[in-house]
Amino acid sequence: MSAESDDPGLVTRAYRTVTPGYRAREEGSMNAIGWAVFLGIVLLMVPLLPFVIVVWLVARVIDALAGEDEAE
Repeated sequence: MSAESDDPGLVTRAYRTVTPGYRAREEGSMNAIGWAVFLGIVLLMVPLLPFVIVVWLVARVIDALAGEDEAE
């Protein structure tokens, strides 16, 4: 085989297709679905927020008490 072949190689190979090229565009309906899912998750998490705060505060108090025991 010679170094100069008729094969264009992987880099210059072109694919033939009958479909038109894809042009990126903004999808308004997908944005609406995304916002609806986000707002639904927020609405589900808001009632749990007081419990998260209480658990965080208890953990901080326990860490503070444990820190005082280590200093002695």
